[in-house]
Amino acid sequence: MARRYDTNDATDRATGLREAASAVRRGELVVLPTDTVYGIGADAFSSEAVGDLLEAKGRGRNMPSPVLIGSPNTLHGLVTDFSEQAWELVDAFWPGALTLVARHQPSLQWDLGDTRGTVAVRMPLHPVAIELLTEVGPMAVSSANLTGHPAPEDCDAAQNMLGDSVSVYLDGGPTPGIVPSSIVDVTGKVPVLLRAGALDADELRKVVPDLEVAN
Repeated sequence: MARRYDTNDATDRATGLREAASAVRRGELVVLPTDTVYGIGADAFSSEAVGDLLEAKGRGRNMPSPVLIGSPNTLHGLVTDFSEQAWELVDAFWPGALTLVARHQPSLQWDLGDTRGTVAVRMPLHPVAIELLTEVGPMAVSSANLTGHPAPEDCDAAQNMLGDSVSVYLDGGPTPGIVPSSIVDVTGKVPVLLRAGALDADELRKVVPDLEVAN
């Protein structure tokens, strides 16, 4: 039976975060609020938990899960060949609605799906998400919806879709909006905007003027 906690209540928040951290360490799934939409998350280094996440969403390995982190410093252990422009984007827009696609460290023992050696990574601007990520480390997190359904703006919508496939629901109330993060590929010499979301090309070019936009 899934457990749900109101993170706007101090006591419930403390209990919920403790229970969510324990669930993640056991390889179970949790739902958490972010600054964009609600996410379903698992330990990024548990291939079985990530597989359960993809199965809960009805999503194939061809759509690998992004990774959320609680601090930019975590990047040092996750990515390689991270350019100066990529760090400038981090400095300007993290925490926030910017996902960066980078080459992951080849030594990492994880299986996020068919990533072709890359990882989509983001630091969310949400205190509950950051607190959980700081406690448990990097998490594979995807929008908390069944594939093909709208991404949930509140915990009710997430729970109605995912039910008992999730162990712990952290209810932070409605999210600020349904605009997804922008996605920028920083694996090449020039950053490439793959998806314009909360940040458009003009905003990003204030930091990286040579940003290109994917066709």
